[in-house]
Amino acid sequence: MHTVFVYGTLRSGFHNHFIMKPTVMIGDGETKNKYALYESGIPYLVEDEQVSKIKGEVYFIDQTTFEILDTLEGHPSWYERKLIPVIVNGKEYTAWTYFNKASGTLNKSGDYAKQ
Repeated sequence: MHTVFVYGTLRSGFHNHFIMKPTVMIGDGETKNKYALYESGIPYLVEDEQVSKIKGEVYFIDQTTFEILDTLEGHPSWYERKLIPVIVNGKEYTAWTYFNKASGTLNKSGDYAKQ
């Protein structure tokens, strides 16, 4: 099993969430560290800009779903998958998430659901 933090279209209520259906949701969470969230039709998490903590969801996923996510995100040529600390209900997890380069409009709130 892998732990993954999703902050955009894979979250509940968004169009790619169907991919997360066979997984186990740990809960709503946010990144321990600050990053920048950009939007241009889809979200882009940028590692080297410290703007806000990013809101999202944390899941336990199997290897098959992990490979589907890598394909969807174009890892490693489009998005790059990295491990980061995330907080869910006061508990810290180390989870995979996907980073890219800045593109579009900065979302200062760090919450893709509040576009």
